[in-house]
Amino acid sequence: MLASPATPLRFSRLLLTGAAGGLGCELRARLKSYCDELRLSDIQALKPPQAQAGEDIQLCPLQDEDAVMALVQGVDAIVHMGGVSTEQPWAPILAANIAGVVNLYEAARKHSVKRVVFASSNHVMGFYRQDEVVNAKSPPRPDGFYGLSKAFGEDVAQLYWDRWGIETVSIRIGSSFPEPRDRRMLATWLSYDDLERLVMAALTAPVVGHSIIYGTSDNQASWYDNSLAKHIGFKPQDSSDVFRAAVEERQPVLDRADPAVIHQGGGFVKAAPQG
Repeated sequence: MLASPATPLRFSRLLLTGAAGGLGCELRARLKSYCDELRLSDIQALKPPQAQAGEDIQLCPLQDEDAVMALVQGVDAIVHMGGVSTEQPWAPILAANIAGVVNLYEAARKHSVKRVVFASSNHVMGFYRQDEVVNAKSPPRPDGFYGLSKAFGEDVAQLYWDRWGIETVSIRIGSSFPEPRDRRMLATWLSYDDLERLVMAALTAPVVGHSIIYGTSDNQASWYDNSLAKHIGFKPQDSSDVFRAAVEERQPVLDRADPAVIHQGGGFVKAAPQG
């Protein structure tokens, strides 16, 4: 893939937020191959907690404006995986996913960072039915506070592109695990290798503006149409289909009156915030 000088294939310093989370841990090991230094951040200790070769660790709560400003200084691009990643009461989502994403983009603006990869979520679209196919132009239908916060994050990304020229690829991540856990995930599954391919495509595509792409592998069953994101150059190479027989054996019967079966968001459409 060709890139302009503003979108190199190798970076001097990348920032990965949410580095202690499940996907953050995966990307920590993978992104170091693409940069001279990988800056890692979270609110909790990483595993291992010590910085390895080519790493810089800075623990930082996203709601702390000054700390985020310091965190972003000197980075070439940001892979933003940080924040609350499940349905929770409004207060922690407000702090990390609403105030936090604004703090991150303000820091990017002030430090002239021009590319962000934003971990959005399939839960932005969770109240669409499983017999519908959505694309990047379909209106959001969040399935809870978490999905709502990710829709807000996408709007922030659009604002900072329109007004200040900061490019973002918003990845509506499906279900990224070693293998799909249930029949819903046969449609939403994203392998770790395809996650790496997608993040790097998002970082290195020459021009993205603000682009939305659904983060799934090449699954036979899918509710997501990525035809509007071909310019990103993501070509998934894995598929949930190799797990289909085992998943269907574990879950042979579905309750078709269950909202979690009807809607794309699965259990999130009926999850009550805890607290």
